Amino acid sequence: MATTDKPLLIKRYASRRLYNTETSDYVTLEDIAGFVRAGREVQIIDLKSGDDLTRQYLLQIVAEHESKGENVLPVDVLTDLVRSYASGVQSVVPQFLASSFEMLRNNQSKMVENLTHLPNPMASVPGFEALRKQQEAFLKSMMGGMPGWTGSEPASAPEKPEEKADDLAEIKRQLAELQSKLSKL
Repeated sequence: MATTDKPLLIKRYASRRLYNTETSDYVTLEDIAGFVRAGREVQIIDLKSGDDLTRQYLLQIVAEHESKGENVLPVDVLTDLVRSYASGVQSVVPQFLASSFEMLRNNQSKMVENLTHLPNPMASVPGFEALRKQQEAFLKSMMGGMPGWTGSEPASAPEKPEEKADDLAEIKRQLAELQSKLSKL
């Protein structure tokens, strides 16, 4: 399947059947997952209302794979995602996740090579240590005051504003460092 700049348009009919507008046939969730794995962007639109249902269907694909035992998302990541909806930090989380996945995509070939040769393959992915520190600081600043958070500091000890500013400055510094390393690759 050729990858194009234009997303593959899938229409959902009232019967909930999914229709591939390029090939003029009906498709399943597994077919859509295959398109995405092949590198194709998809857009799923409700034919009657015109609503964009892409996010809903992609989440359903992830949920089905997770329920089949194909666990990609650790429970603590899922828990933190749920907490982010309740904490009002939703605006930061999508950008952070997108940046993390972009880094993984950009370093995918190096990562695959490391997966086959090293006992701890992630440790040698370029920028991994900086990303780990960035994630740690991010979670500390976002989840530190939330009940039940099991980070390195107790949830009952809120940070002072100047400490949060220092953490933010550190995250920005690490992000700039990571971007510099990525651009050199």
